[in-house]
Amino acid sequence: MEAIEPQLLRVLLAVRDGGSISRAAATLGYSQPAVSQLLARAEQRLGHDLVLRGGRGATLTESGRVLADHALHVEAALTAAREDLDAVGGLARGRVRVAGFPSASSTLVPPVLAAMASTSPGVVTSYVEAEPPEAIDLVRRGEVDVALTFSHAFGPDDSATDPTLTTRVLGRDPLALVTVSAPDRPTGPADLTAFRDARWIGGCPRCRGHLLASCAASGFTPEIVLETDNAAAVVGLVAAGLGVALLPRLALTATVIPPGVTVTPADETLARQVEVVVTRGAERVPSVRAALDAVHGVTHLLG
Repeated sequence: MEAIEPQLLRVLLAVRDGGSISRAAATLGYSQPAVSQLLARAEQRLGHDLVLRGGRGATLTESGRVLADHALHVEAALTAAREDLDAVGGLARGRVRVAGFPSASSTLVPPVLAAMASTSPGVVTSYVEAEPPEAIDLVRRGEVDVALTFSHAFGPDDSATDPTLTTRVLGRDPLALVTVSAPDRPTGPADLTAFRDARWIGGCPRCRGHLLASCAASGFTPEIVLETDNAAAVVGLVAAGLGVALLPRLALTATVIPPGVTVTPADETLARQVEVVVTRGAERVPSVRAALDAVHGVTHLLG
């Protein structure tokens, strides 16, 4: 059986993501002829066509896609081997890149990064803010190691059916209806149907979709007149009498609620699910494992 070199997997992944051999070469820092020769030798040695070359670029064959899907797992295994070897040698170093959604940035992420700094001071940790679809794509492309994401009961979960990813549920983030205060408003869980004729403020595309689905389940279509994924801006717009909104508890935790604004818990079935996503097998990498331990240490902040 012919051996498959990690370098070939990296090249195939770069071709898949870049759409051409020249872009793959530029991404990897190789010359285009060197990449073309590597692919030609691999195809001859393995007995499979791996790349379809065309005038507008290059795409992977089915065989090429199969190998490219293994690239991130191989990289994770090689990184784990390097860090394990360093640990045996008495070294404490590594790198972990984290992505998270906006309302996690001010609530979940600070204690996660603080825990990493305390328990793994030799590990360099970086953070980038990204909504779930983008964050999951960053994991797929190997640009981040750990992604904090969320999904809704009525919406898609981008990572749940992807065999190249591992998704763990951290907890629930309940939603609340944010409205102008009214003395005769009933207590208890918010009744969305009471606001069927209201003007609504939408959030990110995924949150907007969830708002539409939640209202549809209550028998109406909301009139969304304003959209922003800034929770403080949403509350300000509500306070100005410009609409009502559904916001998650994590977003409200880090937002000052001004006088005249009421926050009413929504039905528990509308809560979003907070998750952590990594490449399958990445938890074997010591730095990623430390980051996952830090993430699981903040689950008490969720419902």
